[in-house]
Amino acid sequence: MSASNNLTYTDFATPGYASNVAAAARQLVAALFAVKPRPAVVADEVVSPRQKASSAAWLNSMANDCERHSPSLSAELRFLASRG
Repeated sequence: MSASNNLTYTDFATPGYASNVAAAARQLVAALFAVKPRPAVVADEVVSPRQKASSAAWLNSMANDCERHSPSLSAELRFLASRG
């Protein structure tokens, strides 16, 4: 972030409650308007059909490997592969 701005801090010497609250409010407003918003995300990541098919094949392969010792995990992996 850029630290350069045209805002200046002025210290008021009057030790009153109202002046302290006013100074705090001025500093808060200055801090709120000094920060620039981040740009919005332009586009999401695009996944090609080849990558989807490869991932599904990998998940099905893992499901076949763990079919004997963990059938519920195998079912979950097949479900994830079917979602695409």
